[in-house]
Amino acid sequence: MTRRHPLVIGHRGASAYRPEHSRSAYDLALAMGVDAVEPDVVVSKDGVLVVRHENEISGTTDVADRPEFAHRRTTKTVDGSAMSGWFTEDFTWDELATLRCRERLPQLRPSSASFDDQQSLLRLRDVLDLVRAAGLAQGRRIGAVVEVKHASYFEGIGLGIAPLLAAELAEAGWGTGALPLVIESFEQTVLTQLRALGIPGSYVYLLEGAGRPFDQVLALGPKAASYRHTTTPAGLDALVGRLDGISVAKRMLLEPARGAASPRDSPGAPTSQLVADAHARGLQVFTWTLRPENQFLAPEFRTRGGRAAFGDYEAEWALIRDSGVDGVFVDHADLGVEFFRRAHEG
Repeated sequence: MTRRHPLVIGHRGASAYRPEHSRSAYDLALAMGVDAVEPDVVVSKDGVLVVRHENEISGTTDVADRPEFAHRRTTKTVDGSAMSGWFTEDFTWDELATLRCRERLPQLRPSSASFDDQQSLLRLRDVLDLVRAAGLAQGRRIGAVVEVKHASYFEGIGLGIAPLLAAELAEAGWGTGALPLVIESFEQTVLTQLRALGIPGSYVYLLEGAGRPFDQVLALGPKAASYRHTTTPAGLDALVGRLDGISVAKRMLLEPARGAASPRDSPGAPTSQLVADAHARGLQVFTWTLRPENQFLAPEFRTRGGRAAFGDYEAEWALIRDSGVDGVFVDHADLGVEFFRRAHEG
């Protein structure tokens, strides 16, 4: 079914206004009218699916200020990169539940940081229950876009996410197809595993603007195809019948279509042909992450006032809207809902 406007997805809740993945961030996004919210999932030591952007949690919780956990600071290699800090897989859920959420970008978003240390971490089950309850209260269908993080890494330490997620969705009442569910990951392997387990929903492959997926690097080494290759006609062809769509970094949609002038050199010029190429193959296209602050806008849309000031975000978002994209991830849930629905009505 063709949507009237792109799916507007609250990225980690309304993460511009409250610490990401906190209860109030999700409550606010749902109240602002998003079509779906996006919880990222990592795993605790005892196999609980925890809602955090990363398994390293020093930047989004108060763990570094907790003397009882000081000895658990360590360095690990995750997806080929060394990371130092505190990791969810070294804590039980009961221990993680004692931590409090903090704003990840406090200098950029001080208002959100004013809510630091007030809210406990959430499990995936908590978010799914919030979404279901909001849908009932508001009389509309609200979806969940579940992002699986570091699947190969977790499987390598004996905490495979696929069976844990399948069980959680079934227990939460999200395993029947009655509620709108999207499952996404930067690794195809876990998406294939989940699909084989019979979870009904849409399966979306996340694509970085550069680099190679870690599961493919593990399997193929230097022969692993890049994320960029997946956006070529041949790469998209390989997804047909296996996945339902792709979700790309927004800069990939702001690139000029083949043979066209760059939008920054010629305002109004056609943007990337990627959406058209994907749609021609029956694949959906989502994009991440739309934010109005100068720091996150393409250079030609930045204005005076510093990194935290809002630039000409509507001009950037209009190019993305006009590409025909099927879904957008937004930190400012209210701005995303207002812009994309107003644009349709206008």
